[in-house]
Amino acid sequence: MKEENEALVRLKDRALSATAEGITIADARRKDQPIIYANTAFERLTGYAPDFVLGRNCRFLQGPDTDPQTRETIRRAVRSAEPCTVEILNYRKDGTTFWNRLSITPVKDERGEVTHLIGVQSDVTARRRAEDALRATRDELQRALLEIQRDIDLAARVQRSALPREPPAVDGFHAAWEFLPCTGLAGDFLNVLRLDDRRVALYILDVSGHGASAALLSVGLGRLMSGVRGQSCLFEADPDTPDEFALSSPAGVVRFLNSNNPMDTDVTQYFTMVYGILDVPARELRYVAAGHAGPLVVPRDGAPVHHDSTGQPVGLFADATFEVGRLSLGAGDRLYLYTDGVTEAAGPEDEDFGSRRTAEALVRGRPKALEQSIGDLLEEVRTWTGGRAFADDISVLGVEVE
Repeated sequence: MKEENEALVRLKDRALSATAEGITIADARRKDQPIIYANTAFERLTGYAPDFVLGRNCRFLQGPDTDPQTRETIRRAVRSAEPCTVEILNYRKDGTTFWNRLSITPVKDERGEVTHLIGVQSDVTARRRAEDALRATRDELQRALLEIQRDIDLAARVQRSALPREPPAVDGFHAAWEFLPCTGLAGDFLNVLRLDDRRVALYILDVSGHGASAALLSVGLGRLMSGVRGQSCLFEADPDTPDEFALSSPAGVVRFLNSNNPMDTDVTQYFTMVYGILDVPARELRYVAAGHAGPLVVPRDGAPVHHDSTGQPVGLFADATFEVGRLSLGAGDRLYLYTDGVTEAAGPEDEDFGSRRTAEALVRGRPKALEQSIGDLLEEVRTWTGGRAFADDISVLGVEVE
C-alpha cells in the first residue's frame, strides 16, 4: 500500500512537471504565503529556477507597469479565500514582460481552513497582442469612418445649400418641393428659377447610382444650370453682342448637357431629367423629358394627365436628339415633377408604388395647399413601404398657376 501511495505521488509530480502551464503551490498558513512548489513549466515561462522561487511570494513577477487594480483583485481574493482568475502583466527574469493568465484556487482542509493556494499561469501574450492590434485597427477604422462621415455631412450641406431656398417671385406662380436623399448624399437635384418677369425655369434630375460620385455630378449640373447669365447653360451668348445673353431653348439646354457630360464608362454614370420653361401669364410649359417621367398635371377640376418622356437619358449617346414638348395649364392647375424614387418605392411583395398611385395621391391632395399635397404623397409612399428607409433618393417639385 505504501509503495502504491509513493508511486501515485511520483505520478502526480511527473504530471505537474509535464503540463504546459506554470503551476505553483503556496503555503497559505505561513506568513506572506511563500511558494513551496513550482513546476518546470513555471521556470520556462518566467526564467526563474526553483531554488530562487521557493520560499518567496509570487509578487516578484510584478513590476512597474503591472496594473494596481489587478493586484488588488488578487489580494482581495486571497484574503476572502475565493478563487480568482485575472490577466496580469508580469516580468520574466530577463526583464521582458508577458501577459499572464493567472488562476488562483484555495485548497481547504477538513475543517474548512485554507491551507494552500494553487496558482496556474498561462502565457497569453500573443492573444493580447492580437487583440491590441485588432483594437487599434478598429479604432483607426472608426476614426476614418468618422472623418468620412464628417466629409459626407459637409458635402450634404453644400448640396442642400444649392437647392432653392424659396419660390421665385413671379405673379400668379407658386412652387413647393421636397428633397429626400436615401443616404447623406443624393444623386437627385432640382431647382426653380426666375428667368424674367413672366418666365420660370424648372427642372428635376436623377443621376444614376448613389453616393459621392452621383452627388458630385448632380451638384455640378446644378451649378451649370444656375440663373447667372454668362455662367449658366440656360443662357447663350449673342454672337453679335457678346455681352448680351439670350434664353436657351429646353432642347438646347439638354443638348449642351449631353455633349458636355458623356457617360463615364468606368462607373456607367449618366442622368435623366426634365427641364422646362414655364410662361406663367400664358400658362404654357415648353419642356424636354430626357429618359425621365414627364410632367404630371393635376387640374383644378378633372382627371390627372401624364405627359410622356420625349428623349433618351443624358450622356448615353453623343448624337441623341431631344424634342420639345408643350402643355397648357388652366387657372389653378398644378404640375408635378418627381424622380423614380417615388414610383419605384417597393411595397408589399416588392410591388412598385407606381405612377398611378402617385397621381391618385396628388389628386387626393388637390384641395390642400401645394406643400401639403407633396407631404401627403410622401407619407403615402412611406406607408406603402411599411416605414422602411427609402432605397432611392426621392425628389418632388410642384408648381401651381393662377
